[in-house]
Amino acid sequence: MEKINEILKDLQLESNLKLDDIPNIDLYMDQVIQLFENKFAETKRNDDEKILTKTMINNYAKGKLIFPIKNKKYSKEHLILMSLIYQLKGALSINDIQMTLDGINKRIIKEDIELDSFYKSYLNLSKKNVADFNEDINERVKDVKEEVSKMEDRNAPYLEQVLMITSLVHMSNLYRKTAEKLVDEFIVEKEGKRHK
Repeated sequence: MEKINEILKDLQLESNLKLDDIPNIDLYMDQVIQLFENKFAETKRNDDEKILTKTMINNYAKGKLIFPIKNKKYSKEHLILMSLIYQLKGALSINDIQMTLDGINKRIIKEDIELDSFYKSYLNLSKKNVADFNEDINERVKDVKEEVSKMEDRNAPYLEQVLMITSLVHMSNLYRKTAEKLVDEFIVEKEGKRHK
């Protein structure tokens, strides 16, 4: 667990597509893929992992996660949505992401949203989340060490690591389940009825 801060640094948790990273011209699919690969290359778990592929983009379009493109080019708004999808797909299903972004897509088409302002708010919250997460991880490490110290076991470092993994996954599940319940509220509103 001594390596936790090194691990956090390696994760590149603050990696996000910033508004300044997005060109002021529409991009072809290959250019979009290259932009995402360059921006998020350091966040990949291994070299085989793909950040964004043609198939993914086509599936986002077919699944209506992004509003229709024009002339085979993707606008700044498309790139912002793809950045949000990239972050959301780690925890939510494609259907949940579609439901979450549906209202934003509709408002983009109607030109009824300041997407840059919304995205800046997302980036600000992301930055704060990373700071909060780093603090929380250090507290969690202390809690795990305290629990392991109560055990009499020669494999304490191994058990410490397993407890840390299970604790992190548990927290992740708690956050994911809460996010899913919030998505379910969109479904309830859309269907106009309550269900359990």
